[in-house]
Amino acid sequence: MLSSMFIRCTTTRTTKTGETYKTFRLVESERVNGKVKQRTLLNLGRYFELPPPQWQILSSRIDQLLNTQASIFSIETETPLETLAQRYAAQIIASRSTSIDDKVKFETVDIASLELVRPRRVGIEQLALHAMKQLTLDDKLKSLGFNQQQLAASIGNIIARMAAPASELATYHWLQNQSGLGELIGYDFEGMGLDRLYQASDLLWKHREAIETHLYSQERDLFSFSETITLYDLTNTFFEGEAKGNPKAQRGRSKEKRSDSPLVTLGLVLDGSGFPRKSQIFPGNASEPTTLSVMLQGLEGRSGSTVILDAGIASEENIQYLIEHGYHYIVVSRKRKRQFDEDLSILIKDIPGQTVKVQKVIIEETGEVELYCHSQLREKKEQAIQDNFSHKYEVALDKLHKGLSKKGAIKKYEKIVERLGRLKEKYARAAQHYVVSVMTDDEGDKAVSISWKRVEKANSQATHPGVYCLRTNLADWNEETLWRTYTMLTDLEAVFRSLKSELGLRPIYHHKETRVNGHIFITLIAYHLVQTLRHQLKAERINDSWQTVRRKMENQQRVTVILQREDGKTIHLRKATKAEPEQKVIYQALGISAFPGGIKKTLI
Repeated sequence: MLSSMFIRCTTTRTTKTGETYKTFRLVESERVNGKVKQRTLLNLGRYFELPPPQWQILSSRIDQLLNTQASIFSIETETPLETLAQRYAAQIIASRSTSIDDKVKFETVDIASLELVRPRRVGIEQLALHAMKQLTLDDKLKSLGFNQQQLAASIGNIIARMAAPASELATYHWLQNQSGLGELIGYDFEGMGLDRLYQASDLLWKHREAIETHLYSQERDLFSFSETITLYDLTNTFFEGEAKGNPKAQRGRSKEKRSDSPLVTLGLVLDGSGFPRKSQIFPGNASEPTTLSVMLQGLEGRSGSTVILDAGIASEENIQYLIEHGYHYIVVSRKRKRQFDEDLSILIKDIPGQTVKVQKVIIEETGEVELYCHSQLREKKEQAIQDNFSHKYEVALDKLHKGLSKKGAIKKYEKIVERLGRLKEKYARAAQHYVVSVMTDDEGDKAVSISWKRVEKANSQATHPGVYCLRTNLADWNEETLWRTYTMLTDLEAVFRSLKSELGLRPIYHHKETRVNGHIFITLIAYHLVQTLRHQLKAERINDSWQTVRRKMENQQRVTVILQREDGKTIHLRKATKAEPEQKVIYQALGISAFPGGIKKTLI
């Protein structure tokens, strides 16, 4: 039986308008029992743009990839043409493949013909799809009207953010050349245009409220947690470029010390288990206290639910808002005066070098509780910072003092006082604990010496390092319960770190507001899936960070094994590499298959 392939162009006329258009097919001619028959191997669609002179080269290369017998004389092709041939050959093989069961099967093959082609990563993809199915996110997107292309592009955006966080352009190349996600969901990402990813991002943002509500509802049902704790905080991230066309791109106080760039602010409400309930994007210069009511509206806080806030948001107006709307609260006090009586405190964390003691004080006028806390770890950190600033301040003072005895140095009293003022402003944290004196000559015009003495300001960080104050209206809670509930706020800080470092929230390359919103929201959806997986892994005593899980899973791939059989036919076997021991542990903990995509066999 002789065989050849070619590309056929067919002109078709629409019945409604009479308009003509062209379609393209890859066709194979076969001579069977003396008769020539043709069959379509692959529909190439209407937008096949390869120039006709290259059609036969492409067809021959595809034939060569499918049949090892044809590989004796290798056809050299340009990279774009080779990529196209590899893609179409893989589609034909997949369309003819059959699943293989666990039964033992023997074939006689030529070992020298062995080839391994089209390696694609599938480890993280398998985990991510598992989480997506548990949260029925794909079904929700379908119910919102996402068609097949929009659904696939959305899944690609989200899972790429989990596996290889980067820009949409980098995501596009990852989906086409590195990931086996398309195989696992039955979609050809190699035939998808880059615009699909941007359009999917816009569409996800358009349905943000519905998607957020659905995800949290599914997580609440899946893990059966209560809604008694609400954590709220803000973070910001920076733009690359000025982003002048985006009204939310504003300069403000950067939490990453990138105030040289425009910022955008993300507000996030979490429940006590670390799952996001609601998000909101604010301008980069948003005032933290003014965002609270916006974020809590619509959450329908239950009677007895508790809101935990950091000091930046815990204004008197916000505390009054919480009281009026029936919330309990635990917040970091804004009071600057530090106090702590160790004799009246109790020990609630007894780990060498990490002890925590607390002192509970009830304010009779308001019934509010103030919980003064002392942390050894915090003391070490604050003391180190204080020592560093003090050292730098004293070095600067000494330099200024020694300059007074040098020829040509500034000595005018007014100028020296001016310089001391700038130093005090620069090292404000340390300068408040110093008394600085300037001696002048008899005329009072020139400074002759500068002296300083450290006098620690009472009830400050210098006299009470490691001390902070919590305030709450939960007067009936004991000290340990109050403190441990407050420490949940560190979980939110961990979420922000994960969003930025593990899931690619920063920096932002987009400038259009809708694209920025979509970029941030895709990262949040990815976090929902990550948190679902990590919550389940923690239940099995696997406490790895997402970065560690990703590193463990990233080297599992699907590959195609090509072998020539004794009768001249070619076996194409598509399967995943065997899971490594640490990968098996993760698969078993989640209760999912360690063989993503199964085993597919094609005989050509």
